[in-house]
Amino acid sequence: MLSNYRQYWDLTKPKVVALIVFTALVGMFLAIPGLPTAQQALDGALGFLGIWLAASAAAAINQLLDARIDAQMARTSWRPLVVGKVKPWQVLVFAGLLIALSMTILVVWVNVITAVLTFASLIGYAVIYTVYLKRATSQNIVIGGLAGATPPMLGWAAITGMQGPWDWAYASLLVLII
Repeated sequence: MLSNYRQYWDLTKPKVVALIVFTALVGMFLAIPGLPTAQQALDGALGFLGIWLAASAAAAINQLLDARIDAQMARTSWRPLVVGKVKPWQVLVFAGLLIALSMTILVVWVNVITAVLTFASLIGYAVIYTVYLKRATSQNIVIGGLAGATPPMLGWAAITGMQGPWDWAYASLLVLII
């Protein structure tokens, strides 16, 4: 049974997702002047969880859509879907559950703008980058890097709710820096 959990864990690309949520945390900390209030800490924790779940779902979708290519590359040929330890429908259900849980947490307990931006980032990576850019241009990582650069903005949004133009300006600057 534990090995089944390991397969699903591996679908989430935990090392990549760790970097994503780390940069989201940076955005959260930069959004707060001084120590966080109790509400900001709660928003940050729930935002972190929602962003982590969405990034994990995007990673699973990426593996689902790239399984054929992954089977041909030594670096990715061990992935759970490629070796048959999970089936495509299981990956789809797993990713769908992660997305539903992520969006519920973000919409209900954080704020709608964080949910919208997080979902857009998920689509940017899991669909636009994976399905189109990887196959269309050698500049895929540069263009697709936008999805990877948005987590600081997501973190900022989780804390501030992007209430004014300065929030958008500061968060956009973080994306440009990344």
